[in-house]
Amino acid sequence: MQGERGTSQVRGQEGRSSSKRWDAMEYDEKLVRFRQAHLNPFNKQLGPRHHEQEPSEKVTSEDTLPELPAGEPEFHYSERMMDLGLSEDHFSRPVGLFLASDVQQLRQAIEECKQVILELPEQSEKQKDAVVRLIHLRLKLQELKDPNEEEPNIRVLLEHRFYKEKSKSVKQTCDKCNTIIWGLIQTWYTCTGCCYRCHSKCLNLISKPCVSSKVSHQAEYELNICPETGLDSQDYRCAECRAPISLRGVPSEARQCDYTGQYYCSHCHWNDLAVIPARVVHNWDFEPRKVSRCSMRYLALMVSRPVLRLREINPLLFNYVEELVEIRKLRQDILLMKPYFITCKEAMEARLLLQLQDRQHFVENDEMYSIQDLLEVHMGRLSCSLTEIHTLFAKHIKLDCERCQAKGFVCELCKEGDVLFPFDSHTSVCNDCSAVFHRDCYYDNSTTCPKCARLTLRKQSLFQEPGLDMDA
Repeated sequence: MQGERGTSQVRGQEGRSSSKRWDAMEYDEKLVRFRQAHLNPFNKQLGPRHHEQEPSEKVTSEDTLPELPAGEPEFHYSERMMDLGLSEDHFSRPVGLFLASDVQQLRQAIEECKQVILELPEQSEKQKDAVVRLIHLRLKLQELKDPNEEEPNIRVLLEHRFYKEKSKSVKQTCDKCNTIIWGLIQTWYTCTGCCYRCHSKCLNLISKPCVSSKVSHQAEYELNICPETGLDSQDYRCAECRAPISLRGVPSEARQCDYTGQYYCSHCHWNDLAVIPARVVHNWDFEPRKVSRCSMRYLALMVSRPVLRLREINPLLFNYVEELVEIRKLRQDILLMKPYFITCKEAMEARLLLQLQDRQHFVENDEMYSIQDLLEVHMGRLSCSLTEIHTLFAKHIKLDCERCQAKGFVCELCKEGDVLFPFDSHTSVCNDCSAVFHRDCYYDNSTTCPKCARLTLRKQSLFQEPGLDMDA
């Protein structure tokens, strides 16, 4: 009896130990399946069948994760993982994504990723994922090269006044190194004078002075059409940075600027388009031509400056462009209206002359033009806007203001008709005394101006009166 009791105790212990081993194996299998289903976002082959397996089933090789080749992580997430919010694995990362700590390792990882992209099928999901990984690697490399350190908000270099930009989403290109500025991870500056943009690490490498200083010191255009002197006169070097260039593209392509006529390298000439002032003034040609970066900035700063005296540069242009004749007549009328507004209290309070605040030269003379004026004349905008301002000014003088109406003229030749003003289209003005007459009366009358005659008699009487007193 004691032997049987001992045998049964041994069997019970063996049974309990075997059941514990079975429970441990079952727990391990469940843990493996749980990890495969919930912790690895790179396996898209796992499905509901893992949850339908019996506890006694062993995990076969088909249900396990496929081994990923080195450097080819797949960024696929199952629908269940997205629902649970486990779209990123925080415990294991793809090989080389952000594990590289120095520039050399990142460059090696980038080269490997490039090779993987070339070997993968075109337009495949794996290739797209590899491209995404390559972008992340390059961003990380750029971040290591340009650490996000504290930079001053204002930097002054070569008459540039650089301000630190706060925009992070705008895509720009560095004017110095000719690469993209990644605003999210890089610090960059913009010159308030000429809009020169560059990385913070490129500031100390800048060799081009600010174009705005040239505009303030020498505000004039090159009025010869593409004054080319030949690449040999530049010693086969870029006109700005002096880098070797040639027409054959070896070592660098020579690009001609249509404004200066000189040749530049690809870093100084980006094939920007701009309207050439010489072609506008001589040929009334507004087609944009390719210019260098420096010329493009200079023309952009000069576009609204009235530095063109068209009557001296090309007087025949008024015979060719009828709109210019109309604009000149409107500007002359505005200059005749200006004395009325200066001496009128209501006009000064209403600030009527501020209608031309964007074109102050229109209330100073009728000869100077800017390229912006000529552009708007070509598009037909300037004539319409100037006609509206002319009508507003004339309405104030002739209808709204009694003081300005009292400064009108009556034709002294015919002494008939309405009150005349010097800016009326049917009047003529005496060049000596500024008296206003009907145009027909002024040209039909062969005698001198009545007002000029009165003034002459008055001067003679003033000179004669002291002589009479001396004789007495």
